[in-house]
Amino acid sequence: MKKIFIGILLNLIVISSFSQVSESSDKQITKLILVHPTEYNLTLFNYLIENKIVSIDNLEIIGLYHKKEIYDYSQSNEYLKNKGIKFIQLRKINEDISPESLYQTNNCSEIFNELFNQSNGILFFGGPDIPPAIYNEETELKTEILDPYRHYFEASFLFHLLGGNQNTGFKPLLESNPEYTVYGICLGMQTMNIASGGTMIQDIPSELYQYNTVEQILKADANVQHRNYNTNISIDEDLFPGSFHEIKIIESQPIIGNEKTEISPLVYSNHHQAIEKLGKDFQIIATSVDGKIVEAISHKKFPNVLGIQFHPEGTFMYNTEVKYKKSNNDSLVSGYEVISKHGSYKFHIDIWKEFSRKLCSVNNKK
Repeated sequence: MKKIFIGILLNLIVISSFSQVSESSDKQITKLILVHPTEYNLTLFNYLIENKIVSIDNLEIIGLYHKKEIYDYSQSNEYLKNKGIKFIQLRKINEDISPESLYQTNNCSEIFNELFNQSNGILFFGGPDIPPAIYNEETELKTEILDPYRHYFEASFLFHLLGGNQNTGFKPLLESNPEYTVYGICLGMQTMNIASGGTMIQDIPSELYQYNTVEQILKADANVQHRNYNTNISIDEDLFPGSFHEIKIIESQPIIGNEKTEISPLVYSNHHQAIEKLGKDFQIIATSVDGKIVEAISHKKFPNVLGIQFHPEGTFMYNTEVKYKKSNNDSLVSGYEVISKHGSYKFHIDIWKEFSRKLCSVNNKK
């Protein structure tokens, strides 16, 4: 009798274990691609996840980069190893890419298609100036080209995802899965725009406001300062590299889903370039207070495509531990304190809440 009881108990344990494995294997995995996964970007995004600002169950991440980028990705590998992070895997793309083949089928096209089919969405981070040649303009003196192959790779990937005026016969990948999520932050939004046929203002102060010195732009209203130009004339390491300013949202096209904001949100920016001509099928959904700078764009055909010119991802926006200041005469303060005092903290939280919702709503094709 005792043997029979033990046998039944063992069977129950096996069945229970099998049930748990089956239940686990049935869970829907959400796969996100992070493009340009530097140690800094991985640290930022992992902070958002750890603090439930980005809240996605069963998330797996591919950190994607091109072999000819200038960044040393051994630092990213070391970060993942030291933190014991298993849900992020890096992938290097070895296929060659050239500026002449960005907006057509090229050596990376098959990989772009594979990655699209195996993921729910993709996020493009900020970075340096885009080479103007890839949007058919000459390079102005204040434009710095630091990492051309990163730009070639990201522009081509976004063209494959969204299509563009450069090649209207090309069928974009999102045609087969229109609710696939594509987000671009700062450079990410700018690349999204030029990849679809748009152009760029190469220097905001000189082209839009006729400011040609640091002193002129620092005397201007805070809402026309899109980076901290104090860093040009000061060696104080506590200065913000960027600047806080308000934006104006077009209510009919919200950034944060069905939520409405009664304020002009205060955001953090660090850029000197901006969208000039819009790319194919994009629309403006937010501007600077004076209407001269495009602050956010969305796609007319694909509902989960969003570009924002400002930075909602910085860890200092969500805690009081990291502190900066704008000028030598200012006191140290965190981004969290700045946006909370203005009433814009919830706006930033809602950006990532909406991103999480969109990403989880997309079915990948795997």
